[in-house]
Amino acid sequence: MTGRNPIKVLIVDDSAVVRQSITGVLAADDDIEVIGAVADPYYAVEKIKLVRPDVIILDLEMPRMDGLTFLTEIMAQHPIPVVICSTLALDGSDTAMKALALGAVDIITKPKIGTKRFFEESKVLFTDIVKAAAGAKLNKCKPHVITPQEKLTADVIITKKNKMVLTETTEKVIAVGASTGGTEALREFLMGLPLDTPGLVIVQHMPENFTRSFAERLNSLCGITVKEAKNGDTILKGQALIAPGNYHTLIKRNGTQYYVEVKEGPLVARHRPSVDVLFRSAAYNVGKNCIGVIMTGMGDDGARGMKEMYDNGAFTIAQDEKSCVVFGMPKEAIKMKAVDKIVPLEKVADEIIKHIS
Repeated sequence: MTGRNPIKVLIVDDSAVVRQSITGVLAADDDIEVIGAVADPYYAVEKIKLVRPDVIILDLEMPRMDGLTFLTEIMAQHPIPVVICSTLALDGSDTAMKALALGAVDIITKPKIGTKRFFEESKVLFTDIVKAAAGAKLNKCKPHVITPQEKLTADVIITKKNKMVLTETTEKVIAVGASTGGTEALREFLMGLPLDTPGLVIVQHMPENFTRSFAERLNSLCGITVKEAKNGDTILKGQALIAPGNYHTLIKRNGTQYYVEVKEGPLVARHRPSVDVLFRSAAYNVGKNCIGVIMTGMGDDGARGMKEMYDNGAFTIAQDEKSCVVFGMPKEAIKMKAVDKIVPLEKVADEIIKHIS
């Protein structure tokens, strides 16, 4: 044990195999205590009356009461960080998107077969997400300090350069990174941008396939165009490209034109896509013409990349602590002295517009 009180987790899933599998994965971490694993929301309510959990892991499809209904009641009456774990998230369903809009902190895609093996192989993913959720600003529970595990850097995807050799251009690009709490933060940010905003490339830590539905939802809400990035897509004014889940996305340049490269590769900073990979590509292929934004999220993915952007003349912005769901990624970038401006979420778009003007 680390000396701190363990994070109390309640699992709500109608599958006994899933309950046992998640319990086994989380119980192996000394910083986490599974206080219950129940079959439906009615049992969960009784358990919460006895012991208030720090985090709830919730399925969406259950008998007697579905997960969305239960989530709505939790957020209205007793806000507790909720992580959705459902097969519905495999295809980035509307139901899963609604769960995020209702206040779920994060989503884990649960396979329809091979469930037990999936949970065993996803131990780091589960524990990281639970610890991030425990620190989310939804109630009075204090964030838990996590000792980061050894992880790969952006060197495995894109080599760090000693200097830039760029054709002169005034075309600007905005590179954005976000994680826990980022789905709603990005919605607010993008809705505040004018139609002539420079092209954006965004990494939001999300499962494969889920980013497509996320981009479609944002596109229906925002004035600018939002789409999931495809390899070779040109970066255009008034358009935001969302990095697809499970693929790294880099900014490339052909003469005066910018485009994206979408590629496979190992996890970087325990993520794919990685913000560090996007930011490094922006640092060396866009340089001083880039505006970097790092938003709410656990860990340090993006901090090193933002430092490289800053050192190469980019204008960099970090979301402030008060408006972050989890003040991890921006905090690390600030500690590295990689940030020009620290602003609340509602001011990020204004800061970009002011800088461009």
